[in-house]
Amino acid sequence: MYDDEDLEAIRESGEKWETDTLDPVLERHGERQEDFATVSNIDVDRLYTPEDVADLDYLEDLGFPGEEPYTRGPYPTMYRGRTWTMRQFAGFGTAEETNERFHYLIDEGQTGLSVAFDMPTLMGLDSDDRMSEGEIGKEGVAVDTLRDMEILFDGIDLEEISTSFTINPSAPVIYAMYVAMADQQGVPRENIRGTLQNDMFKEFIAQKEWVVPPEPSLDLVTDVLEFSTEETPQFHPISVSGYHIREAGSTAVQELAFTLADGFAYVEDAMERGLAVDEFAPRLSFFFNCHNSFFEEIAKYRAARRIYARVMDEWYDAQRDESKRLKFHTQTAGQSLTAQQPMNNVVRVTIQALAGVLGGTQSLHTNSFDEALALPSEDAVRVALRTQQIIAEESGAADIVDPMGGSFAVEALTDETEERTMRYLTEIREMGEGSMRDGVLKGIDDGYFLREIQDASYEYQERVERGEEVVVGVNEFTLEEDTSPETLKIDETTAERQLERLEQVKAQRDDAAVEDALEELQRTIDRGENTIPVLVEAVKAYATVGEIMQVFEDEHGAYSEEIGLA
Repeated sequence: MYDDEDLEAIRESGEKWETDTLDPVLERHGERQEDFATVSNIDVDRLYTPEDVADLDYLEDLGFPGEEPYTRGPYPTMYRGRTWTMRQFAGFGTAEETNERFHYLIDEGQTGLSVAFDMPTLMGLDSDDRMSEGEIGKEGVAVDTLRDMEILFDGIDLEEISTSFTINPSAPVIYAMYVAMADQQGVPRENIRGTLQNDMFKEFIAQKEWVVPPEPSLDLVTDVLEFSTEETPQFHPISVSGYHIREAGSTAVQELAFTLADGFAYVEDAMERGLAVDEFAPRLSFFFNCHNSFFEEIAKYRAARRIYARVMDEWYDAQRDESKRLKFHTQTAGQSLTAQQPMNNVVRVTIQALAGVLGGTQSLHTNSFDEALALPSEDAVRVALRTQQIIAEESGAADIVDPMGGSFAVEALTDETEERTMRYLTEIREMGEGSMRDGVLKGIDDGYFLREIQDASYEYQERVERGEEVVVGVNEFTLEEDTSPETLKIDETTAERQLERLEQVKAQRDDAAVEDALEELQRTIDRGENTIPVLVEAVKAYATVGEIMQVFEDEHGAYSEEIGLA
């Protein structure tokens, strides 16, 4: 971008600026602190100049939006064409209550649905399982059978709305239910749109929700990918999630590196099954966190696109542009929300959301200010949605494609993020002796990911406790009085009503058909065949989530993590 003569002139001018302008000010006033760093503890320089991006090749490293390496955005017009999908996470109580919240959000201008499930559903348990007691509908909606899904989407046209499902161990069952509902509504399967998280690697790495061990879990992930490639081509079968890796305490670089490693491992597994990379890769999607370090987060997203494009090309010989174009959803950082002075969270979320937009996200969830205290109230959800709408309609941030492109600071941070991420990716791949899939499995088995995240989380917490990281309202600018708002209360009759419906479904269904479907599922697993067609028939017979997941557990055994703290 600059020739040697330009750089030398800039260097000389910079040295003169330091002597004549900077040093006298530092002598009189100093700076607020000795060291400045991102939330991930990457040092931030006082000033960035063309010297910091001297090796940057514009066409090779940046290019233009919608063209490789997609650093400046996956699409040429970005938000000038249409804004990102505003997809607020929602779910609590029973299907009726969540359906009401869905309609409310749609009426308020939300453009996509995102379903939060309760803990029993996430873990593949039915509401009448003894392990579900006290958790039914508490942190998401309870779904036991197809009947719950029918109520959940009552009055919602599956052909008109895009739906995201944040669920993993029992994700294939929920996906089968969505396909079954499309069949019921007469919607062609190829027309349904949405995203299934279905990312089991990040569960073993960070969130710790599982049923069967890693390898059979991976088989199920790829079953969905394979089936959806043929049957639901507009549906994203995997959302490779860094969000929960970051929430577990990772740095931004670890979040990016471990997420991309998981994604490349899924690519390898699908290719080993015989799928051509250009058949399935265009429908892979990603899910990233957005934390407080504004410029670090923007750089993370730009580096993610560049790394993905290059690796899909060089390692997996992807040919189609869509196979190399990384697309992602963003959620603001739950771990950054504070129970103290919760209205401060509105500001945090706004800054994080703006970073997501400037980083080029395809869809966005903004957390509600009361989520450190409870599931979000209706008022808090509306403020969170309005935050996105104000950014889109009033700020001008959506009017320029990649407005941060060319910033010396952002480009330098993008390069540094890429370099650090590639070191991790190389290390994980070497652990698998050239296979990212085997490297990720080995890293899970020997606790590599857990140790890396634990160390980063511990170091961050130490900085907070020493006051090196200021958390407004927590370790600085505190108040004595209680500032808690009114929070959402889950109806105490939720569990009773859910159990009554489950009992009713079981009494009315054809037990023989359920038994036949479950036996066929067992035989399908034994034959090593794709399980999704059988799952669709099983949920149509109103087999429960728990009954289906029990078959997988019986066949593969339950998983128990054996590694301890390092």
